[in-house]
Amino acid sequence: MGHPTEREPDPAGPAPAEPARPETEPRPEPASEAPAAPSAPEPEQPVAEPAPEQPVAEPAPEPTAEPASGPTAEPTAEAPAPERPDADEPDTPYEPRVRLYEQRVIATVPAPSSGPPTQALPAVAAPTPAGPQAAPGATPGTTAGTIPGAGFAAVPAGPATPPPAADPGSPLDGLAGDGAPSRAPKVALWAGVGLVVVAGLYAGAQWAVAGTVPKGTSVAGIEIGGLDAGPAVAALDDGLSARAAEPIDVRAGEATSTIDPAEGGLSFDAQATVDGLTGFSLNPAHLWEHVVGGDAVPPVVDVSRPALTEAVTGLEDSLKVEPVDGTVGFKKGEAVATEAVEGSSVVVDDAVDAVAGAWLVTSGPVDLPTEVVEPAVTQAETDAALEQAQQVVSGPVTVDVGEQSAELTPKALARATSFKNADGELKPRFDGEKLVSDVVDDTDDLLTEPDDAHFVFSGGKPVVEGGEKGTTLDPDDTASAVGKAALSDDRTTELTLVERDPEHTKEALEDMGVKEVVSSFSTPLTSEPIRTRNLERGAELVTGTLVAPGETFSLLDTLSPIDESNGFVAAGVVSNGVHTDAVGGGLSQMATTTYNAGFFAGFDDAGHRPHSYWFSRYPAGREATIYVGSIDMKFTNDTPYGAVMQSWVSGGELHVQIWSTKYYTVDPGVGDKRNIVPATPVHKSGAGCEPYPGGNDGFTITNYRKVYHDGKQVKDESNTWTYKPDNPVVCDQPKADRDADREPKDDGKDDAADDGKAKED
Repeated sequence: MGHPTEREPDPAGPAPAEPARPETEPRPEPASEAPAAPSAPEPEQPVAEPAPEQPVAEPAPEPTAEPASGPTAEPTAEAPAPERPDADEPDTPYEPRVRLYEQRVIATVPAPSSGPPTQALPAVAAPTPAGPQAAPGATPGTTAGTIPGAGFAAVPAGPATPPPAADPGSPLDGLAGDGAPSRAPKVALWAGVGLVVVAGLYAGAQWAVAGTVPKGTSVAGIEIGGLDAGPAVAALDDGLSARAAEPIDVRAGEATSTIDPAEGGLSFDAQATVDGLTGFSLNPAHLWEHVVGGDAVPPVVDVSRPALTEAVTGLEDSLKVEPVDGTVGFKKGEAVATEAVEGSSVVVDDAVDAVAGAWLVTSGPVDLPTEVVEPAVTQAETDAALEQAQQVVSGPVTVDVGEQSAELTPKALARATSFKNADGELKPRFDGEKLVSDVVDDTDDLLTEPDDAHFVFSGGKPVVEGGEKGTTLDPDDTASAVGKAALSDDRTTELTLVERDPEHTKEALEDMGVKEVVSSFSTPLTSEPIRTRNLERGAELVTGTLVAPGETFSLLDTLSPIDESNGFVAAGVVSNGVHTDAVGGGLSQMATTTYNAGFFAGFDDAGHRPHSYWFSRYPAGREATIYVGSIDMKFTNDTPYGAVMQSWVSGGELHVQIWSTKYYTVDPGVGDKRNIVPATPVHKSGAGCEPYPGGNDGFTITNYRKVYHDGKQVKDESNTWTYKPDNPVVCDQPKADRDADREPKDDGKDDAADDGKAKED
């Protein structure tokens, strides 16, 4: 069967539904269906279900409502379609179209046999099932008709079907009145239209201000409010370019420094800054700023974090504040302390963030984040050490040793006590050497010095004497005992004398292999007895001197002090090119003789210098002088045996020889004199002029030395020296016309270097 054709809704809109009226006339039924015989329902009996196979009778249309939605009986071809009443006809009342959700199924109830008349039940909207259905109250086999006594059209009978599922209804059902059409769609329509209009106005307002910076806006102190994007960018470039190139002042505590923005990877982006303030946006805050005015905003800064980190790290040391460790000491015998102070160091990562965030927007130095650096010695440790220091000097300490007693005063204890940091703790340390000295000074002949073994010559040969042990106090034991007493209330302690070994034992010297003469040399004396006295004293000091394997012999150390207290006298020397007298004159002959002894022993030359003028009593180029404080004659014993020096004056000569074990063989050599400069008389005048007969010519000469050990050459050396001419001095009477050029021109470099308490002879 087909579906009924629905009508278009009235353009004027639905009208309120009128209440259903009973029909006075029977309604026409479709021609294809026979009218059902009316049957009166029986009271108290349920409505009979139609037979399953019985066709459904279609109800007649009512003037107040449209037929219920859902499938109904399809009209036959002969049944004419109902026509709409003419809207202009006055006699026909207007009946609004009943919509699908307004259709009602009007049920009937059986009339009671007696009592007051029964009112009709309220209309209940129910969808028409898909198949034929029976009207309530109809008996099986009956067709549509009117219910007797009710005044309502009967529901056509149909086959029996199960009741439809409950319809949840439409969300807009609550808006519908009692049969009135819903206003929700119209309200929703006008609300949507209003929303679109408001949205359009809002978008238009945002678009109108998109290209302008909100009024009152400033960036890093530069006012750009109300400017378009282009002028705003130009204003920021002009106002911040110079500032962006200036060094950034940074501060960490009391320390300050600067960072170059370019080296730190910082740059200002004016365009990006303005872009963030302009442009189209639907954010209400953007429009609000244009209404009420903007505020100060930070500039957009490009940061190269690695470069800025490197720049901050480079300042870490200069900005670091070193902590101050607590200390304890003594001043005038009283315990004093220095308080501990915390330090600080820059936290690099946080400092990078601080510099990047503050650049261009803050004035003054950027305060860099720091972290506390604790001192190694805290204040608590300092206070504890101060208490110990006060205990140390609270009174004297008595030391019993060797049937004697020594009293160490608080001042003596303070001088020997110090507090050192040991893993963050100040611990007292006692100087054992100072305490031993104080104990010895406060006793009488407490210690005996050991007698070091040494070489003496007996019968012309070196022998070992001495080597006896002495007595002493052990410094470590003394420091421990005295320190324990100083830190306690019982301020008395006892020490024991211990043996002290000599620096050189007799056995050690006897094992050095000093048994034969390995080299000797001699030089002739002059006719000056005073000069010879200095050489004799020098020979005494040199004799018995031990040069152990690997040690270096120094002539100045052996002879010092070169003064009258050590037995030396004044004799002839050369000072600044002038022959004069000085204490120790002639000792340069000791230098020459000793140098040659070491030369022929094969020892290494550790430093020497020949005279400025050559004296015929010495080998040319192979001799030496000394000058206190600047020129020494030294050689090193590079053999595995000890070497003992022996010197004496006899037979008009100065002798020096070395005792050891033969180790080297020396082959000397000398070249010819060359570059000879004759000695020329020098004329001088004045009261201080002393005539001098002169000496040798000046020249240059080279000496050679080849050294062998077990037949194998181990050294090949040469030494070249140039002597000045030893000019004679002639003292003339002063003349007014004497040419100043006749005075000798001498820079004094060579002569001055050769002079002193023991100068050239």
